[in-house]
Amino acid sequence: QVQLVESGGGSVQAGGSLRLSCAASGYTPTMAWFRQAPGKEREGVGAIYGGGESFVADSVKGRFTISKDNAKHTLSLQMNSLKPEDTALYYCAASTHPYPLMARGRYDYWGQGNQVTVSS
Repeated sequence: QVQLVESGGGSVQAGGSLRLSCAASGYTPTMAWFRQAPGKEREGVGAIYGGGESFVADSVKGRFTISKDNAKHTLSLQMNSLKPEDTALYYCAASTHPYPLMARGRYDYWGQGNQVTVSS
């Protein structure tokens, strides 16, 4: 099994920045970030797929940057220009599929979640 250890998160004012990090204990082709706000479904934020392709959701495009350190199996999410609507519990996930897209059922491993709160 692969363990995912998340770090980062916190509370910031709108317009601020945060950086999330997720360290995996081993290799998986795909690593991704999801988030879930109260009363809403979990949604994909971004991913780096097995072939190296990157994905970020339209809602965060231009503000969030996803990156991966392949040697350390570490996924990062740099979040800039944060908005109150970005407030959510952010989860790191990893998949054995090379191109799972953002289908929750295709992700095999999940982190514990990090709270990101953005105030007005």
